[in-house]
Amino acid sequence: MIEEKKRKVRSDKKRDVKPTVNQQLHECIYRLSYITNNPVKDVGVHICLAGIESKKVIELLSNSFRRNYRMGQTVYFGELEHAGIQIQKEGIRKRLTLRFVQASYDQIADLAYALDVTPSSATAILLDAAVRNTEVVNEYLREYVEENLDKNRVRELKEVLQFINKNNPYDEEITLTMLVSYLFEDFMDSTRNISKVIGEWIDKYK
Repeated sequence: MIEEKKRKVRSDKKRDVKPTVNQQLHECIYRLSYITNNPVKDVGVHICLAGIESKKVIELLSNSFRRNYRMGQTVYFGELEHAGIQIQKEGIRKRLTLRFVQASYDQIADLAYALDVTPSSATAILLDAAVRNTEVVNEYLREYVEENLDKNRVRELKEVLQFINKNNPYDEEITLTMLVSYLFEDFMDSTRNISKVIGEWIDKYK
């Protein structure tokens, strides 16, 4: 009897997750994709992974944990009495297709278990919580800008932002995310990318 060879499973095989999100969140992910010229699926995965590593995001979600969840050395205790997060189903909702490597998918599955929802629902919840955390989005845009602007431009950009904040009569700090949002309309209908627009903006304030 000849034994059939077992098919090897690639260690880098990715798992599809298809969260359904509200129209506003869907548009936000697509805007970040447009701004950074990265595929929507990559943007969504990056935001999710940044969110699941963010203590602020997990602490926010922990209020709805129905089962225990571990983040590093911290254990968040779940309560079955928690009603859990109610996913809003009214209004226009659209589906995203994201692909996670197995290790990242396992993290999503652990979060889903703690929230007592499916992995796709957990991903939608995580995306929403992460996007609303300005630190997550600001870090994502900062990494993109630093990778696509030369070192002199990055230094000048930081100096301009410091100058604005130092002389800002308002209480709110101007972040890179806010700057990109301000410049968004300026390059949305052109062939220029955000790096070029920021470079041109820097030149005005040198």
